[in-house]
Amino acid sequence: MVRATALHALARLGRIDVSLIAAALDDPEPSVQRRALELAIPFHSIDLVPLLADPDDSVVEHCAWACGERLPAAAGVLESLCRIVTGHEDSLCREAAVAALGAIGDPTALPTILAATGDRATVRRRAIIALAPFEGPEVDRALALAKTDRDWQVRQAAEDLLDSNLPDSNLPDSNLPDEDRSDEGGPGRIS
Repeated sequence: MVRATALHALARLGRIDVSLIAAALDDPEPSVQRRALELAIPFHSIDLVPLLADPDDSVVEHCAWACGERLPAAAGVLESLCRIVTGHEDSLCREAAVAALGAIGDPTALPTILAATGDRATVRRRAIIALAPFEGPEVDRALALAKTDRDWQVRQAAEDLLDSNLPDSNLPDSNLPDEDRSDEGGPGRIS
C-alpha cells in the first residue's frame, strides 16, 4: 500500500517516468500494479498485454480497463481482451474486457461482444453498451433481444442505444423562423 501511495504521490508531483511505471507493473503487490496501470495509460511504449494474464483478477480487470482507455489498441490487446471475455472465470474481468472492446471499437471484436450478450447480467449490460460503436443486422438483433432480457438494466441499456439511433425529434426545425423555435430552454422555462 505504501508503494502504491508513493507512486501516486510521484505522479502528482510530475516526477513519474516510464521506468518507474514499468518497475511498478512488475511489483509483487497488486495494489501497486493497479496504480501503475492507471499511470501507464498515456505511455504507449509500456506493454500492458502481459498483465491481461496476471494471476490476480483485480490486476486483469484494471488492465482491461486501461487497455480500453488507450487508443489505438496495441498489438495483442484485442486478442487478449477477446480471450478474457470468452474464457475468464471472473465475471468482473469479462465485464471490464468487453467494455474495453467497445471503447476500442474494432470491428474484429464484434463477434466476441455479441457472444458476451449471453453472459451473466453484469457482463450482458456491458456488452450491450459495448455495441454502441457498431451497426448492422447482427447488432440490431442483439439489441432487440436485449430489450426482452430478464434484467431491467440490460433492457434499459438496449432501449437507450436504440433510442440514440433514432432521429432526434426534439431538435428545432431549421425551417422555422427563430422566434418559433423552442430551443431556449424548453417547456416551462421562466425568463
